[in-house]
Amino acid sequence: MHNHHERAVFAAVSEGAARYPAVEAKNLLADVACVALNRLPPRYIRHEVDFAFYLSDAERHENQVAVEEAVNFAFEFVQARAAMKAR
Repeated sequence: MHNHHERAVFAAVSEGAARYPAVEAKNLLADVACVALNRLPPRYIRHEVDFAFYLSDAERHENQVAVEEAVNFAFEFVQARAAMKAR
């Protein structure tokens, strides 16, 4: 059993890491993933295929947009917090 958003968030964090070298250099990518996941509603599933079967194309797109927005927010949030700590 796992949260359906985990894989998408982890993939988006990996893809976005290059745009935030300070976050990546400080090993804060897990923090980014946690912040992003906390901004998304949990969707616990047993098997990906079971969940995917019930989603419409519109719902898949909405989930993708929600993940992208949550990850972008999380990168900015973690980067700002790291900068504040550095002061």
